[in-house]
Amino acid sequence: MQKPPIHKSFLNAFRGVFMMLKTERNFQIEVLAFFANLFLIFYFRLTNTDSALVLMASFAVLSAEIFNTAIEKVCDILQPDFDKRIAFIKDIAAGAVVLTAIASVIIGILVYWKYIF
Repeated sequence: MQKPPIHKSFLNAFRGVFMMLKTERNFQIEVLAFFANLFLIFYFRLTNTDSALVLMASFAVLSAEIFNTAIEKVCDILQPDFDKRIAFIKDIAAGAVVLTAIASVIIGILVYWKYIF
């Protein structure tokens, strides 16, 4: 099978992001948090290093949510009915999102603390 041209690969990837935005509530909330962070980066005039930390944390949460959703969708295709093993896999994937979100909150506190107080 021939690989698609690079521009088509990027279009497919962005289509996936837009599908997440359209269908996944948690991703929508996380995107709102991302935009809140963008606003705060400019409002507090964060240093380049602090901005990079906040952006990396934000994109890590968004990426974790995308991976979680992909795992859940594959599991749903492979086993449409309830299965304890599938539930375990889905819980693990969701746990990765929670840990990433907790880490991003900690990073946010550490970065924004000095700008707020």
